[in-house]
Amino acid sequence: MTTYTAHPIPADTLKELRITDDAGRAAVPFTDEEGGAPLRCCLHRSAPGDRLALVSYAPLRRWAAATGAAPGAYDEQGPVFVHAEECPGPDLGGGLPFTDSHRVLRRYSAQGHILGGRLVEQDFEGALREAFDDPAVAFVHVRAVEYGCFYYGVERPQPFSSAATSSAI
Repeated sequence: MTTYTAHPIPADTLKELRITDDAGRAAVPFTDEEGGAPLRCCLHRSAPGDRLALVSYAPLRRWAAATGAAPGAYDEQGPVFVHAEECPGPDLGGGLPFTDSHRVLRRYSAQGHILGGRLVEQDFEGALREAFDDPAVAFVHVRAVEYGCFYYGVERPQPFSSAATSSAI
């Protein structure tokens, strides 16, 4: 059985976004009075009283800069909630976060081009397995149905290796 790993926004990227986001705007921290915001830094929901920032994030642009890919028109940016200050990051315990609602799994090639998408209501593991059955799929973005917002990336699973690494998707 394949285990899929959710990749949050990388820590070095978060440091940059907390100063200036990918739309060139300064981050504006605020106190979340209600809680429940999906945080892309730690892949948890916010608690009432948490200090957050809503920033613009361009996951493909940053991934392309790191890999030399050219996503062209598929480069997009959108809003994401993050803790306003550094947080410990995710502690997922082997599960995929934010699967409590309908999501879209958007498939991408190694060049950053969209290869398709699928609405997922349940069986996220099965939907990811189906996505990666296509050898052209290099990674998948999990996105909100309502607004299309990026939640996290999932890379093609690699055979077990003691030197496993992760790219910024």
